[in-house]
Amino acid sequence: MFEGQPKGLYALALANTGERFGYYTMLAVFVLFLQANFGWSEGLTTTVYSSFLMLVYFLPIAGGAIADKIGFNKCVTLGIFVMFLGYLFLAIPAGNGSLAIAVMGAALVMISVGTSLFKGNLQVMVGNLYDSPEMQNKRDSAFSIFYMAINIGALFAPTAAIKVMEWAQASLGASEAESYHYAFGVACISLIVSIAIYYGFKSTFASVAVDKKSTNDTNKDAVQTEQLSPKETHDRLVALFLVFAVVIFFWMAFHQNGATLTIFARDFTAQRSFGLESMMFDVTNLLAVIFIVYAAFSLFQSKTPKGKTISGLVIILALVFLGWKYSQVPSEGIEVLAPIFQQFNPCFVVGLTPVSMAVFAWLAKKGKEPSAPRKIGLGMLVAGLGFLIMVCASMGLTYEGGQRVSPNWLVSTYLVLTFAELLLSPMGISFVSKVAPPKYKGLMMGCWFGATAIGNQLVMIPGWLWKHIPLYAVWGVLVALCLLSFLFIFSVMKKLEKVC
Repeated sequence: MFEGQPKGLYALALANTGERFGYYTMLAVFVLFLQANFGWSEGLTTTVYSSFLMLVYFLPIAGGAIADKIGFNKCVTLGIFVMFLGYLFLAIPAGNGSLAIAVMGAALVMISVGTSLFKGNLQVMVGNLYDSPEMQNKRDSAFSIFYMAINIGALFAPTAAIKVMEWAQASLGASEAESYHYAFGVACISLIVSIAIYYGFKSTFASVAVDKKSTNDTNKDAVQTEQLSPKETHDRLVALFLVFAVVIFFWMAFHQNGATLTIFARDFTAQRSFGLESMMFDVTNLLAVIFIVYAAFSLFQSKTPKGKTISGLVIILALVFLGWKYSQVPSEGIEVLAPIFQQFNPCFVVGLTPVSMAVFAWLAKKGKEPSAPRKIGLGMLVAGLGFLIMVCASMGLTYEGGQRVSPNWLVSTYLVLTFAELLLSPMGISFVSKVAPPKYKGLMMGCWFGATAIGNQLVMIPGWLWKHIPLYAVWGVLVALCLLSFLFIFSVMKKLEKVC
């Protein structure tokens, strides 16, 4: 899994982990903050949320185009600085009036602009590490590792947000609405860590961290471009935009995690959990399970007795830890807060990445590994199945009834959506970095985020449907869109696979 990867991959991945930790800490409580602080409806709240997500993922189109002109290093550095200012503004407790809305709006714009300069260009740098012929076959696995690192940051974000808010309320006497600002402040610290990692290990990826293209780089790009005929360039661009069209609807569905799925967790999910079930709401227990998964892979793959022994000890220690934690579960159960559900998707991503990589490696040896476009199409089908679970969970629920269902419904949904994400997101990024014509690499990675942006803007649609159609029908709309996207991508599969 990790064998043969360049050191620069890990440096760039960890830099992104720090930035994503802050971003997801903020995102875990953002919708709840809007309702608690401003008293806005679900429709208005999800519109602000989706508009912010749209900007975060749309502006990288401009960020990619800028990087193609001035280089990736300058864009990444400037992006972190602008994001820091944005999170700093968001951490200001400005009340709930017009001034507060203006400060929040300015903060969201700065975070969006900073992300446009940072996120996509960092991913292009990762892709550029694998441009040489001897590294090409490691590109997909590299982006899986990179994607896993992103989710390590996201895994701890909900717990960090909840703990910081509880500390602010208990120690500083902050009200619930005020305590959200302290959670937003965590992102400022995470960005300091991110830039420290980036510059501390810059030597490991110096070949792709250029401030401007040298003459040799320009000539190299020219040679690569000349190798593509106008028809080949056209075919590649068509294939890319067909994929972009499909992923719009994936992100519309997937990013309900911070919108309607969080509202469902708050209003329709049991607020206490007991016994073994309650173990999954403690992030340290989830981390122990992840250690067991990785140690199990190491146990079977290790070529030395020492490696097998260490792996076995890790598994035993993790199991002992989990046994001890189970003995500490209070008989009265634990409180389950809505933001905590957002830890399950990144947990599943981190835990299942080696499993998915092992499965695809096994299929590759047999010559049966699906192409990246096929994985993306299957991801849409699986996403539809994920929201079918929510349809079942919502049967019989009414907006006024006050009924609550088991948290296992939401956890199961996040598990299935994670399978979809692993099929679609890292493979999509890898597909773009591989297929994009050399002179359009930055722009095409920006367009990937642009498609994500459109999907994020559409996140508001279920929010506006909320309380206007039956709850199960809200999820049914998402099921239908995912299935239609699955049928569409397989209808154009020949065009997509032609350029792979």
